[in-house]
Amino acid sequence: MTARTIFEPFRIHSVEPLRITTEAERRLALEAAGLNLFKLPARDVLVDLLTDSGTGAMSRDQWAAIQHGDESYAGSPSWSVFLEAVQELFPFKHVIPTHQGRAAERIIFSLLGGPGKVFPNNTHFDTTRANIEYTGAEAVDLVIAEGRDPAALHPFKGNMDLEALDELIAERGCESVPAVFVTITNNTGGGQPVSLENLRGVRAICDRYEVPLFLDACRFAENAWFIHEREPGYDGVAVADIVRELASLADGMTMSAKKDPLANIGGWLALNDDALADRCRNLEILTEGFPTYGGLAGRDLEAIAQGLKEAVDHDYLRYRIRSTAYLSDGLQRAGIPVLQPAGGHAVYIDARAFLPHIEPLHYPGQALAVALYLTGGIRSCEIGTVMFGRQPDGSETPAAMDLVRLAVPRRTYTQSHIDYVIEIGAEIAERSRDLRGLRITWEPQTLRHFTARFEPLRMSV
Repeated sequence: MTARTIFEPFRIHSVEPLRITTEAERRLALEAAGLNLFKLPARDVLVDLLTDSGTGAMSRDQWAAIQHGDESYAGSPSWSVFLEAVQELFPFKHVIPTHQGRAAERIIFSLLGGPGKVFPNNTHFDTTRANIEYTGAEAVDLVIAEGRDPAALHPFKGNMDLEALDELIAERGCESVPAVFVTITNNTGGGQPVSLENLRGVRAICDRYEVPLFLDACRFAENAWFIHEREPGYDGVAVADIVRELASLADGMTMSAKKDPLANIGGWLALNDDALADRCRNLEILTEGFPTYGGLAGRDLEAIAQGLKEAVDHDYLRYRIRSTAYLSDGLQRAGIPVLQPAGGHAVYIDARAFLPHIEPLHYPGQALAVALYLTGGIRSCEIGTVMFGRQPDGSETPAAMDLVRLAVPRRTYTQSHIDYVIEIGAEIAERSRDLRGLRITWEPQTLRHFTARFEPLRMSV
């Protein structure tokens, strides 16, 4: 009989101790942080599911590759290793390294954005939207209807609404749309994948209007695995080949190497347009560094190159996707509504459905994230009205969904850690009606969720 258990395709080589805190200690830490999980000291966190960005465990071979890092300012051999590994999967003409993904976003949107410009995407994530709006341009989300319904079952909920995209470009004019972006997987929409069929449809619309298509591709391997598992005709195709097909449909890409490339830092901007690439390199030299290191050490370039090889391994991806689904299944059994189906890098709790007594403008997602930490030392991330409710004109409206993301770092936690998270979730579910909404006592003008301070409302709502 073939075993059905999907276990970790690795052995633990080195361990890091965790500090076990009491609820009293966590309460003090929360008060000091203004109920903002981003401001907690990591030493006070037991299971850190705030993000999967740069928090994964690097492999033995990545640590070995670091020893090959050459720190020459220009033309380092490590640059050549990095470039070859990137173009093996993403064969764009120009690859411009950056210290992380948001730096690639800043470069491209600084050059393409500006007042009167609009950038469609299936769904923009926080820094992508902020970099667009900082230039005076507009970020428009065009995910399919199923992608806005947490309970809807659809194999590719990250797909772009093709009709809406066509209408937007026709209405605004192609001269106002410098580029179309597609995020794979769709982080804000629950880590949901985009199908190749849908991406071909986006490509066809872009061709008709002569608008370039870019990928925000930081979770490319997970998206390719979902295509391998769900899209007809791709079950026998290697993930690496699916990645290359995804890349072939685009004119460029941004990448955070802190996600699927399995590195702790890094990213890149890649594109085929020679003139635009020259402008991007000039801006990079001004703010990031010389174009053969882009704000990274040679050792980082080596680690990314090795991580790209490991990221498309089928055994690893099978374990990765199944372990996330395991968390999703456990929370559902505990009576906690989660976004369906399970995403690739994270499980998203539907806080609005879980806490219907808390109005969206009283931040049910943040209230739940605070409860998870206070109860069990679990750090998570609100993706809802705190993150997306503040509008460019200063007004505030409820986000499309109020979610709490439990992002699972790659190759970091064991099944017992995940079982613990499920147990804490079940404990909170038993007293969910006792949770109260919050109000913001201080916030910055941009990306408020990183540094805002909160306090509980004085009475339940």
